[in-house]
Parts: sequence; structure tokens; C-alpha cells
Amino acid sequence: MILDQVIFLITAVVVLTAAILVVSVPKMIHAALWLILALAGIAVLFVLLQAPFFAVVQVIVYIGAIAVLVIFAVMLTRKAMQDDGPQLNRYSVLAAAVSLMLFAVLTGMLLSWDGANNLPVNPAVNPDTIVNLGESLTNPQGFLLPFEVASILLLAALVGAIYIGREHRAGKEEE
Repeated sequence: MILDQVIFLITAVVVLTAAILVVSVPKMIHAALWLILALAGIAVLFVLLQAPFFAVVQVIVYIGAIAVLVIFAVMLTRKAMQDDGPQLNRYSVLAAAVSLMLFAVLTGMLLSWDGANNLPVNPAVNPDTIVNLGESLTNPQGFLLPFEVASILLLAALVGAIYIGREHRAGKEEE
């Protein structure tokens, strides 16, 4: 095995472990920290794929903005800092089965795709790639709508966290 494969395998194990811990630990703040580790592992995978722009975006946007936003939301609310209820419910087995079936279907679709065998293993970096990406994010026929929807969703999450935090604080001031 070459070094890239070893790094990939280690990173994959770390990302999968962190992703499982995100949804299984009882403390919300610990879940947010595991999320940061999982997102950092994805950035490492982007580096292995020779996509440094996406690695930097992963670190800045997802780790620097979204994960910090989640931590701020948890700290602002202070309500559900620890979940005392059970981590699994009666639908957990059904959810796992549906997830495995979806994974199998998506894997089958990917393997049956003719273009999967024609992908370059080590593509040369095209200097126009970042220009094309920027144009597609701002072009109405490109990814403008999903980009704007994501920004509105983040704004709504921030406003909701502030509202919940202020409502909780206002209740304490009246006492």
C-alpha cells in the first residue's frame, strides 16, 4: 500500500467513528466537537483528492462557520446540554435497515454507471476550474439557487438560536 492509501484508510476510520459519535453521544457540546473532527477528516480527503480549494472551503465554511454556529446555538440555549433519554428508540433498527438499503441502491447505481470506469485517477488541475466554479455559484442557470437556499437556512438557524436564547433569558429576568 502506498502512503496515500494508508492516510485515506486512517482518515476514513476517523471520519466514520466521529460521525457515529455525533449522533450517539448524550452531550450536545460533545456532539458538536465530534462533528468538527468529522468535517476536518473530510477536508483531509479533499486534500488527498488534490482539491485544495474544496479543502479550504471545507475548513472555512463548515468547520469555521457551521460548526461554530452549532456550538454557539448550544451555548445560547443552555437547555438541552445533556440528553437524559435513551439514544435509541423503537425505530432505530428500521432506520438502520433503510439506510443500508439506500446505501446498497446507491452503490449499485454507481457501479452500473458507465462513466465510473472512465474517471481519471489523477486529473491535472485546470486553472480555469476555480473560475468555472465561481461562475457556476453566481450564475442563475448554475448553483445560485441552492447556494442562496443554504445561506437562508443558516440565517434562519442563527435567528432561531438567538430567539430561543433571548426567550430563555427573558423568563429568568421576570423571576
